[in-house]
Amino acid sequence: MFLPFRKRRKVDAAQSFLDLVGNTPLLKLNRSVKPVLGDVYAKLEWFNPGQSSKDRIALHIIENAEKNGLLNPGDTIVETTSGNTGFSLAMASMVKGYNCILAVSSKSSQDKIDTLRAMGAEVHICPAHVSAEDPRSYYEVAKRIHRETPNSIYINQYFNDLNTEAHYLTTGPEIWNQTNGTITHLVACSGTGGTISGTARYLKERNSRIKVLGIDAYGSVIKKYHETGKFDENEIHPYRIEGLGKNLIPSATDFESIDHFIKVTDKEAALRARSLAREEGVFAGYTSGAAIQGLLQYNELGYFDKDSVIVVILPDHGSRYLSKIYNEQWMIDQGFTEQSSESAVKKGSKVD
Repeated sequence: MFLPFRKRRKVDAAQSFLDLVGNTPLLKLNRSVKPVLGDVYAKLEWFNPGQSSKDRIALHIIENAEKNGLLNPGDTIVETTSGNTGFSLAMASMVKGYNCILAVSSKSSQDKIDTLRAMGAEVHICPAHVSAEDPRSYYEVAKRIHRETPNSIYINQYFNDLNTEAHYLTTGPEIWNQTNGTITHLVACSGTGGTISGTARYLKERNSRIKVLGIDAYGSVIKKYHETGKFDENEIHPYRIEGLGKNLIPSATDFESIDHFIKVTDKEAALRARSLAREEGVFAGYTSGAAIQGLLQYNELGYFDKDSVIVVILPDHGSRYLSKIYNEQWMIDQGFTEQSSESAVKKGSKVD
């Protein structure tokens, strides 16, 4: 039996995983930011296909390299990463037919490292708590791999203007349009500085009165450099938050576009991410917890009023931190929480 011919209808589908990058939603936050004056909206960057804001820069930098003849099928992409940029690059490499080699900080969660390898990347784990100039640092290891690998490019996100440009071209316009131009404050963490800088630059071009509030980590040099213009090595000490703060000054950070910085602690950021999940159903990453904690600290300092329209960028998803901030034993080991009675019973400990 023959079925009658039917004209094929157009299927509404992305033609590549990379076509899904960008246009992430805004979500109004409620219980988790109850003390904050004004309205708070979260930019949910894990709606990108690689579950982080880094998809934007990976795609933009790779496409720019292709346009300029720097990348051909079978070539190798090399990068320094705390995990998210690496995943985005590995994802794009798989789609486009490149090899991917990543130098990864040892403080990156095992979840991130496992996903990088699952995506086909070659991963080199480097000690986190060494100077940027140390040959063992992930900066220097990536540079060496690039030198030793024929037909390779080094993304160099910390010192690549295309990092900032990606957010100027996408994240900034999205936030402006989603808020209908009513945004009064942008709150974002700063690691490479590309997200906060590119977004800030676009928004301030549309309305110079918008305040851009950065989040830094204790142990990082970024806040003091912004305030004094001086790099102070005495600021540097180990900390646990991934993708936030730095022990060097990235040129991708446009300090003039950022009005203020505030620092948050490892513990506060971890606990804030967990409370965000419980209070809003938002399962966000460690740096997202830092962003919400910083927002609340800015509120305590009187930065907002009842008419404020605040957008806080939440850069990645909580699934990248199952072995860290969402692991009870890890939280106990860091001294962030006390052992619960339930955990003690499971371990065979005596509970009064």
